Amino acid sequence: MILVTGGTGFVGGHVVHELRGRELPVRCLVRDEHKAARLAAWNAELVEGEITDASALRRAVAGCEAVIHLVGIRQGPDEQFRRIMIDATRDLLTVAEAAGVRRFVYMSALGTTEQTKDLVPYYGAKWESELLVRDSGIPSVTFRPSFVFGTDGGILPTFVKLARLTPVTPIVGSGRQRIQPIWVDDVAQFFADALERDDVTGRTFELGGPDAVSWNEFWSRLKRVLGLRRPSVHVPVGLMRVNALVTERLPGNVPLTRDLLTMLEHGDNVVSNDDAVRTFGLPLVPLDEQLRRAT
Repeated sequence: MILVTGGTGFVGGHVVHELRGRELPVRCLVRDEHKAARLAAWNAELVEGEITDASALRRAVAGCEAVIHLVGIRQGPDEQFRRIMIDATRDLLTVAEAAGVRRFVYMSALGTTEQTKDLVPYYGAKWESELLVRDSGIPSVTFRPSFVFGTDGGILPTFVKLARLTPVTPIVGSGRQRIQPIWVDDVAQFFADALERDDVTGRTFELGGPDAVSWNEFWSRLKRVLGLRRPSVHVPVGLMRVNALVTERLPGNVPLTRDLLTMLEHGDNVVSNDDAVRTFGLPLVPLDEQLRRAT
């Protein structure tokens, strides 16, 4: 049995679908079973409970041989990052080790390093969680994906709407920073493969798609795929920060936050090596095809 946390999320749904497609038994820890109908339709076993509840974690992990831990937040107070990401990861590792789990696969984020851990709370929480996973007694694999693109979640549908609906495309800052988007089903394959291979434990892999492009080139490619000729305008980061100060106060997950702007300003969000490609040998969806699929 494989426990997946965060299975109702964007990436989590694709990971569960990939595992079930391989006819592997899956159990998902979910906050509300009524909101996990898709997982149940795939015959995934559901355990209702919070990631911050140690008793729920014990119930969820009982009898499991592997854990895929995907839960994370991108905004909120420092205490929330610690409770939901760091403390919950520590508790999950503790109960997993006690239950005899033999493989733990963790989703971190590209850009997470010791040098960036103090940049924003998100990187800090991911870094501390990485250390907990690495230092646990369970053979583990950590993945750091770049921007994850798909049709049913993530940031790409928002980008498509923005390109279609606005007369001028706003690009943050100079637009010269680079990104390396990866298709969500490719990410799911990495996670599933990591459960079956003994040569990948104890390692951290950066995940990016085949194409590293600047934000300027990204928007140009997206509008070309959409058949749009609308111009772009570079918006100063300072002005975007003022906007983010307002949007952060809106309910739900907002696409623009001051922390996100800080991460974008910091530098390129591209992989530093090709270890994942060489080790796993998976064919990855090119960026232009990702954009076509989303439109």
